[in-house]
Amino acid sequence: MRYDPEKHHRRSIRLKGYDYTSPGGYFITLVAQGRVCLFGKIAKGEMQYSERGQIAYEYWLAIPDHFHNAELGAFVIMPNHMHGIIILKESLDASRRRDIIYIEPHMGTTCRAPTEASMDRAPTRASTEHFQKPVVGSIPTIVRTYKAAVTRKIVAQFGGMPDLWQRNYYEHIIRNDDEHKRIHLYIESNPLHWISDEENPEMKS
Repeated sequence: MRYDPEKHHRRSIRLKGYDYTSPGGYFITLVAQGRVCLFGKIAKGEMQYSERGQIAYEYWLAIPDHFHNAELGAFVIMPNHMHGIIILKESLDASRRRDIIYIEPHMGTTCRAPTEASMDRAPTRASTEHFQKPVVGSIPTIVRTYKAAVTRKIVAQFGGMPDLWQRNYYEHIIRNDDEHKRIHLYIESNPLHWISDEENPEMKS
């Protein structure tokens, strides 16, 4: 079955009870609030970054520097959204967990990661996220941290309202290598299909 972006990620939500620290690949899509084209424009099938888009690009590249259990697959920053693959590795070393800082966007503060006792527990349902309780190294915490960091940088540099992103995000758990390859190609070819992308505000309905 070919990869269908509408079916496989546009409408997906968090799976209740799923452990989002589990090793594997996750396809993430973030959309700018109001679908405003803040990050640049597409010209001749290629993305041309604005200064805001460059920030979004550089901060995504920096994710593994702050979350040592995460690697990046293919990703693309589009004019008003982004797609990216985050790969969680087999384990997260406890000593590295102590170095991780997460950012709670609702509080506007920087907070230390959970205690060593909580870090040493095996990954079970207790490690799934609950409202206002980030789990170190989980996909929701990584995404929330990225969104908050980009927002703070852009607001500090350019001003504006602190609601840069749509509140939620789209994710799809990548099940196998074939699906990974299809999603990888979809991400790489995204700029070429901007004219017909449903996130394109100029697309005719």
